[in-house]
Amino acid sequence: MPFEKIETRELTSYLKLTRKEKSKLIVEGFITIGLILILYYAAFLIFNRILVDSPEIIRGFWFFGDAIISVRGNQIISLTPFFIIFLTTVAIGTIYWRLKRRYKQMQLNHIISELHYIAEGHYEHRITTDFGGDMEKVVDSIHVLVDSTVQAMEDERQIEQSKDELITNVSHDIRTPLTSIIGYLGLIEERRYQSEEELLKYTHTAYTKAKQMKVLVEDLFEYTKVRQTTTPLNLSEFDMVQLLEQLVADFELEAEKRNMVIEVVTSYESVQMEADTEKLVRVFNNLISNALKYGKGGKKVFIEVQKTGKEAIISVNNDGQPIPQKSLDQLFDRFYRVEESRSQETGGTGLGLAIAQSIVALHGGYIYASSDRNLTRFVMHLPLKQLAEKNND
Repeated sequence: MPFEKIETRELTSYLKLTRKEKSKLIVEGFITIGLILILYYAAFLIFNRILVDSPEIIRGFWFFGDAIISVRGNQIISLTPFFIIFLTTVAIGTIYWRLKRRYKQMQLNHIISELHYIAEGHYEHRITTDFGGDMEKVVDSIHVLVDSTVQAMEDERQIEQSKDELITNVSHDIRTPLTSIIGYLGLIEERRYQSEEELLKYTHTAYTKAKQMKVLVEDLFEYTKVRQTTTPLNLSEFDMVQLLEQLVADFELEAEKRNMVIEVVTSYESVQMEADTEKLVRVFNNLISNALKYGKGGKKVFIEVQKTGKEAIISVNNDGQPIPQKSLDQLFDRFYRVEESRSQETGGTGLGLAIAQSIVALHGGYIYASSDRNLTRFVMHLPLKQLAEKNND
């Protein structure tokens, strides 16, 4: 159906018809009235002719008799008031129905025009006219569709931006050790070393940088894997308290080197859970390593285990230097490091906490951090049981 474009500014809280549209409605009304009058006059002539030729037929047909027509001899003189009221009601109903249908067509033209305006790139625009009835439901559905489309476009834009940032950060972190590897191997290739000791120094440096690249690649692979919501979990029943005590035992030697004490603190002898233990061990290893590495000046690292309702609450705490408040909100961003420099010797790959957050989310939980002068805490909320669809069949 062709439609007339209108300016969006002409639309207010109610539909304003253009002068041409108002003229069309008036013409439509007069045409309808004329057609009704013509039909009534034709029917009057036909019934009058039938009455003249076959009076017994017309008398048998009008079972209401004199309530509808007044007859003198073999000719219809006039319609009774009752029948005139009936015909007038029918005429008014017909006119109203035709004008209403035409008005809805005009409303539809306005909606189509507004849709074309939105499709031209004005995605923030909304059809503000109050149509009412089914047409209002159509407009609301259009708004929902536009909102979802805009959100999908925004999500896609953020994904593209995220990909660009990921490539930039990975390129930066790979380029630094790769430059060192190429540099030292170049010195060896050109035999620019004075002794075997210097040669071993070059090879050792290249080897160390290569291991840094390997760690980054492995972390990047793990990050992309756990970020997918469809990543399966290898679920098993286990005791969270026992698992943490085993992990703490593995870190006791490193804690002693840093003059720190590490322990599990809980009032529960056992907390039975269902989860992917391999992935959770990755989370705890990262949190404990960070607590030991960055808890400078601290004396202890302790892991608290609590249970409330259908979830376990595990926190990894240290009493070392607090994390700056401005950094707390960005701790779980990929490649973010609290240190100003991006040195991997001190800051790692910057993916550990992002991986931890994704693993916790895969289990249907969440993690957050808090820090003050007394304590830095990384708190996890994990459900005790997993949904059946999380299982890797």
